[in-house]
Amino acid sequence: MLTPIADLEQSDALATATQRWVERVVIGLNLCPFAKAVQVKKRVRYAVTAASTADQLLAELEHELETLVATDVASIETTLLIHPFAMNNFIDYHFFMGEADAALKRLDIVGVLQIAGFHPQYQFAGTEPDDMSNFTNRSPHPMLHLLRESSVATAVAAFPDAAEIFDSNIAKLRALGYEGWRKL
Repeated sequence: MLTPIADLEQSDALATATQRWVERVVIGLNLCPFAKAVQVKKRVRYAVTAASTADQLLAELEHELETLVATDVASIETTLLIHPFAMNNFIDYHFFMGEADAALKRLDIVGVLQIAGFHPQYQFAGTEPDDMSNFTNRSPHPMLHLLRESSVATAVAAFPDAAEIFDSNIAKLRALGYEGWRKL
């Protein structure tokens, strides 16, 4: 079960900000051509946790992974686990992703679910912090995106150039530039 944020309005605001980011950035810039259908069908779970330590976040993650596996895809296809109080430092977050992947193995759901990372300070190895390529994975709050492998496979099969999405996204963001991103 998620550790609730004591202030329900704050929790709702965090979920709303994330949903707005999905709609304006992810869908609006078409960074993920598969996101719109899932969002329109209301199959995205926006789960906000008050977890503030790595251990708490790992427990919350495991709970959300189990919830997603146990829930019919027609109800929840994907989950965004928003954790604004844990892993605010990107380096800590980066290393936590190894723990997240280990949770998939521990729960024996490798090949069933996968986890993608988003963070306000996301930075790919070998890039400068302000390189626009990093903005493909920048989000308003630290979060873990839990995806069903079957949904990913279906989406990729329907999109003929799925391998080109990443390069296309970098080109879009570089054309947008930092000032355009800030306005967005």
